Amino acid sequence: MRTKTIVYALIPVAIIAGAATYHRSLRNAELDHQSAVKTEDSVPVSLVTVQERSFRPAVAFTGNLLAVNRAVLKAEVTGRLTRVAVQEGDSVAAGALLGSIDEDDYQLGVQAAEAQAAQARAQALQGQRDNDRAVMLLEKRSITRQSAQQSETAYLATKAAAQAAESNLGLARLRLKKARLSSPFAGQVARRLVQPGEMLSPGQAAFEVVDNRKLEIQADLPAEVMAQVKVGQKAAFRAVGVNRQVEGVVTQISPSLSQDGRTLRVRLEVANVDGSLKSGLFVEGNILAEGEQKKAALPGTLLKAQDRDAELYVAENGVARRRKVVLGPEQAGFRPVDGLAVGAQVVDSGKDLLSDGTKLRVVTGSPVNGGK
Repeated sequence: MRTKTIVYALIPVAIIAGAATYHRSLRNAELDHQSAVKTEDSVPVSLVTVQERSFRPAVAFTGNLLAVNRAVLKAEVTGRLTRVAVQEGDSVAAGALLGSIDEDDYQLGVQAAEAQAAQARAQALQGQRDNDRAVMLLEKRSITRQSAQQSETAYLATKAAAQAAESNLGLARLRLKKARLSSPFAGQVARRLVQPGEMLSPGQAAFEVVDNRKLEIQADLPAEVMAQVKVGQKAAFRAVGVNRQVEGVVTQISPSLSQDGRTLRVRLEVANVDGSLKSGLFVEGNILAEGEQKKAALPGTLLKAQDRDAELYVAENGVARRRKVVLGPEQAGFRPVDGLAVGAQVVDSGKDLLSDGTKLRVVTGSPVNGGK
């Protein structure tokens, strides 16, 4: 029995050890393959030609995307939340019910105000009749002027009471309306901050609604660039989690600098018809200023994962040479490259197998025909 137990216990250990050995052998085989490729006479690569492109001066900025239409809905009356009609992420139309506070007390208040208003209107109507009769009797000298004046005063009092009752009815209806939390515009529920049965008080946040179809960025720029930035200029930026370049437009420039005199706030609007962008995303980009400059450039797809300071391999006389370059922001699918001459051949596919001095065998040349 003890022997069987030991055997059963050793089975998982043997399986784990075998799996580890198998994966190690696969990894060693891959390393051996790469080493063999590097030691061959040449490495197959494809090349991309450095082009001359026109670039506009760029003013860098960072910020967060925010919905132009966004609202935090707060309770306006006291009461227990009896209904929650939405969840976070739900799409809502303008005026859609999000939640409601116990309406019974407010509904009874409306009914009582309606009864009081009806009674006040009836009294005012009777007062008007009495006043009209008193005026007629005064013309016939059947009553004294003092009696007629008393009838007029009573009528005006009942009329004022009716107006006050109508105002009270309006307030009661408004309190009932405020017990219902509705979306002020079409959008999505970004946050739900309350639970059914929770007691709410005036000013307590309950829901946040955003409309992501139009977004904005509020960016603080260095004071030194304020002469370069103008309303209507285009901007290009990338957002975390979005694998494409997005465009925006400068719509507002602050009339004054910050209190320390170092930054200028600008506002950019971003169309988001397809809804791929979300409020709150961090972005980095550039505002494209006026004027153009000719620079050496490479396709943005080739340099997609590269930072500002990068290393590339250039084909020179059939040999790979490592070059340190400085990359600028992407414009129209290309990035400017400082450190390479126009016409240089940069390695695209196969660069992971290279080291400085490796011999190259060009499989395909893929110059990008984008024009100058």
